[in-house]
Amino acid sequence: MNKTTSINLGGFFFHIDEDAYNKLSSYLQAVKRSLSPEGRDEIIKDIESRIAELAQEKLGTTKQVISLADVDAIISIMGQPEDYKIDDNEPTKATYQSTQDYTYYTSKKLYRDKDNALLGGVIAGLSHYFGVEAIWLRIIFILSMFLSFGTTVVVYFLLWILLPEAITTSQKLEMKGQPITISNIEKKVKEGFNEITDKINNLDHQKIADNAKYGAQKIGSTAGDIISELFKGIGKAVGFFILLFATIAFLGVIVASVILVFSSSLPEVLLQDNIHTPFNFDVPLWAQGLLFLSAFGIPLFFFVLLGLKLLIPNTRSIGNYAKFSLLAIWIFSLISLTVVGIRYATELSHDGKVVKKEVLPITTNDTLEVKFVNNEYFSKRVDHRSDLRIMQDSTKNEIIYSNNVYLHLKTTDKAQPFVIVEKTAQGRNFDEANTRAEKIKYNFKFVGNQLILDNYFTTESSAKFRNQQVHVYLYLPEGITYYPNKNVENFLNDYNSDFEYYYGPEGYKYKVSKGELDCLNCPDENENEAEIETVSSELGNGNVVKTTTIKDSIEKVSVKVNGKEIINTEVIKSKH
Repeated sequence: MNKTTSINLGGFFFHIDEDAYNKLSSYLQAVKRSLSPEGRDEIIKDIESRIAELAQEKLGTTKQVISLADVDAIISIMGQPEDYKIDDNEPTKATYQSTQDYTYYTSKKLYRDKDNALLGGVIAGLSHYFGVEAIWLRIIFILSMFLSFGTTVVVYFLLWILLPEAITTSQKLEMKGQPITISNIEKKVKEGFNEITDKINNLDHQKIADNAKYGAQKIGSTAGDIISELFKGIGKAVGFFILLFATIAFLGVIVASVILVFSSSLPEVLLQDNIHTPFNFDVPLWAQGLLFLSAFGIPLFFFVLLGLKLLIPNTRSIGNYAKFSLLAIWIFSLISLTVVGIRYATELSHDGKVVKKEVLPITTNDTLEVKFVNNEYFSKRVDHRSDLRIMQDSTKNEIIYSNNVYLHLKTTDKAQPFVIVEKTAQGRNFDEANTRAEKIKYNFKFVGNQLILDNYFTTESSAKFRNQQVHVYLYLPEGITYYPNKNVENFLNDYNSDFEYYYGPEGYKYKVSKGELDCLNCPDENENEAEIETVSSELGNGNVVKTTTIKDSIEKVSVKVNGKEIINTEVIKSKH
């Protein structure tokens, strides 16, 4: 087993085995010896940065230690020091090179070229990328500003923000599509030194000619820096809010998914009371939890990474393997969710209905009292509402219990009132839906002048949750008196009803008149507002006579002597 060591290469820390370290160290020493003293340190720095980039590519997301084979591959790409002799007349090497074991191709990358920039370096960078003189691109840009009504300017500033600047020698070589080898790095660095030397030697001759260009570049550079910093600040603010909200949502998805996954072990009755999902219990809760986490959690996770990248630009990537793996899981979850959704929608595609009608044996001059009653075995409160849930009846058989019972008030031109009870359910076809509706057990009865309705219904547990409901339609003829019990309002529904939902308080009598419910004995709001008048007379020495009159009918008299009440009486006055 080879020993490993840690090294700092181009500002990055790497773990490398001993043989690879020895070979890489010898290689860098050989490169250093082959270079002339002029600009040697700058060249070595650029070479190390390029080797660090190649090492990161070799490691990827799975490997942690640089091996000897990795070093051989890097050296093959960079080239041996003795293979290169810098010759100014030698043409630039091809954009690829091969060795016995490796082939490496260098393609152009798009950067901003600030060395030849007038503003942000976008046009200069595009000229390198497309191999077109920058002057022609600048002319096209100016013309397009007028033809596109300023859209080109927006595109320019977006590219200014998004495109990185070519700062290092490696980036400048990539910008021009040249292979990043020792020879090209050395040549590029020396070209930079020669440019500086020529500018110093010809400073007096070029001073007048360069002043205008320098001033334009200075203004452009300053404006560019200001705009760049402004957009960086906006980007960080946007990144912060994306990170904040995406993190909160992502944590919420994780918590909900964990609850669904681990709720499968809870008692079914407890789940029915507390867990409600779009697919109910046709799909196992653990499967719903995993689908929810994959379908919604993965996009939120990428939003978290996006917020981090905007807020902290040098945030390290999770790697292509992780990205593509998560993308594959997300696509699979979407497909699964679509299949499950289509199947569940098919289960609810058809509506079934069973109808029962009964005429109530009373006349229009009678009073019809309506009340709801409950089964005390299932619920102790008549006004309690519950959706579909699994329960046990008194014989310990599992049933579906629900309070999805709705009362609709209708008018009729018949002489007697009547009731229509509709039991509804859903299924994959009409036969299945109608069969499921027939299995609903719901009772009502008419005793004296009372219509007594159950506030619940039951059905077989094998019927599953398929939106079972009971709708009671009460038809009231003209002139009949309708007397609702105080619990009726909990089951009233204005859908398909002829009367307003809020026709008045329950517990009072209403007469059907011209399609309206006129209350016969509802309290007058003004009767509750007592007219109170109080008159106090102070006789001195703590003696007070106070008279209170309420609506001219009741008079209260209070007499205090020496601060002590000796008379407190109430007199009922005659109104005649």
